Amino acid sequence: MKTIQAVRGMNDILPDRSPLWQYAEQQMRELFARYGYREIRTPIVEDTSLFQRSIGEVTDIVEKEMYTFNDRNEESLTLRPEGTAGVVRAALQHGLLHNQIQKLWYTGPMFRYERPQKGRYRQFHQFGAEVFGLNGPDIDAEIIIMSARLWAELGIAEHLTLELNTLGSADSRARYRDDLVSYLRQHVTRLDADSQRRLDTNPLRILDSKDAETRAVLADAPDFFSYLDDDSRTHFDQLCALLDAAKVSYRVNPTLVRGLDYYGKTVFEWVTTALGAQGTVMGGGRYDALVEQLGGRPTPAIGFGMGVERLLLLLEGLEVVPEWVNAMADVCLVTVGVAADQQALVLAEQLRTALPDRRVHTVLGDGSMKSKMKKADKSGARLALIVGDDELSRGEFMVKNLRKDDPQHSIAWSDTGALIQALNDSL
Repeated sequence: MKTIQAVRGMNDILPDRSPLWQYAEQQMRELFARYGYREIRTPIVEDTSLFQRSIGEVTDIVEKEMYTFNDRNEESLTLRPEGTAGVVRAALQHGLLHNQIQKLWYTGPMFRYERPQKGRYRQFHQFGAEVFGLNGPDIDAEIIIMSARLWAELGIAEHLTLELNTLGSADSRARYRDDLVSYLRQHVTRLDADSQRRLDTNPLRILDSKDAETRAVLADAPDFFSYLDDDSRTHFDQLCALLDAAKVSYRVNPTLVRGLDYYGKTVFEWVTTALGAQGTVMGGGRYDALVEQLGGRPTPAIGFGMGVERLLLLLEGLEVVPEWVNAMADVCLVTVGVAADQQALVLAEQLRTALPDRRVHTVLGDGSMKSKMKKADKSGARLALIVGDDELSRGEFMVKNLRKDDPQHSIAWSDTGALIQALNDSL
């Protein structure tokens, strides 16, 4: 009988990998808490119209990438392809936005049907943050500064570059779009196939094309900054000044537009050259019109989304993951014999009570002392407490440092205080 495999592009996270995921998740949770963000959890499945109205019906996501199906009531449902729309829907449905400032964060799986490749999967995971009710450049700056702090704390700041742009107001974008389309139609035969298709549907996305010939055409395209309204220009200038004051370096990229229709004014991406073609690690921006677009009152908003898989690839590739992340234990009790096993189980529980922040593992089952010591070493534990027949007869156990060449020493079974002190000193 043929064994069942995971769906292509949807991957299992196995026990050897889950500690790295837990490490990244813990770093994010702690960072959000320090900045005053609260967690929100939304369903994986939403009404299809939510994404059509928010992301835009002529975007690649809605046209080609969404997992959409009819349920038994013939209602069209979609596995969420991104997190912002669901957060806005939930905030509206539960009255979180009326005369309130909300700073929210979320994490979970997202789904897009596209060709799987390294760092880009059909089921992928995101961390995201959304802020509602603040319209000034100060919150734009804070959310970017918060992300810069994350890179510093993870030890990868020097490998990431902040790209920054403004998309102005809806009116300024409309005027620019008309002139951009007029210009591009004069050179349509030089555009790549995707850009030719987008010319009538989403022409601003052409600015983000990676095709060399299209890039050459865009070099002489109208300059969007000359179309900016005064409010958007002032907002962007003040944001840049705030980032300068905070010593957060950035590069203004006039072609940065992001792939979702709801963005306006500030947009940004953190990019790296360490991941090959999949260089964007985090992206976001303002979406001041989205809440009203989905049926709410006009509400300023800004947010970002970050791909967890890409972040983990970056951490591993740059070899900045702390050694303790992959360690399964701090202390291992290694025993041989039924009587020693019994004593070890009792001692292990005493240690777990006395040292609640430490991971105390017992190496149980059959096997020689040598094979069990190998298992203890593989666990990543720093200390092994060894009990064999000789130790049991003497009423003591041996303490061995598995990470240093310190000599072994013995401690009496009855001297639990000395043992706990020794462990605290060594861990």
